[in-house]
Amino acid sequence: MLPSPVFDQVGVTLAGLRPSDLATRLALDLGTLIVLVRVVHFRYYRRSDLFLTFFALNLVVFLVTLLLNRVEMTMGAAFGLFAVFSMLRYRTEGITARDMTYLFLVIGLGLLMSVAPGGWPILLAVCALIVLGTVALEAGVLAPRERAHPVMYDNIGLVHAASRPALLDDLRARTGLDVRHVDVEEIDFVRDTARLTIHYRDA
Repeated sequence: MLPSPVFDQVGVTLAGLRPSDLATRLALDLGTLIVLVRVVHFRYYRRSDLFLTFFALNLVVFLVTLLLNRVEMTMGAAFGLFAVFSMLRYRTEGITARDMTYLFLVIGLGLLMSVAPGGWPILLAVCALIVLGTVALEAGVLAPRERAHPVMYDNIGLVHAASRPALLDDLRARTGLDVRHVDVEEIDFVRDTARLTIHYRDA
């Protein structure tokens, strides 16, 4: 009988990893994922509807890449596999560029924890770097944080480009937000309304 690629004569292994190594990688993956999703993402965006997406996608990527790690693949197939996961898009309303960034983070985390060489100290350092980098960016260390929010505006006389300072002052007075700039998405002259996207800084 031909030897199985999953088992060898030294001991039971899965994709070249012993059970202890596999458990360590899985624990680091899930631990980092919990910090990214439950602590960082939920703290800033208060969205729990994406928990299933983040956790399921990360786990699937981790297991698929782990099992395929012992399979010989061409360079084109490897890049194709990564492209399928990294370019995956959920065409549902409400998903933002920031949510897509977190999707990429959980995909990359699953890939790294399943195939990256090195022991647990190196993997722990990688996880810490991902978390600290994300926290630093979310906290506005490099630049002040800005949020975007759509609004329906009823004074289209101020929508004109020449009236932009007055428009910003009016939006700040009405919303109480530190509105920095505004995008005019649509103007309805019949209803005398405009659909705007305001960009404001967090307090």
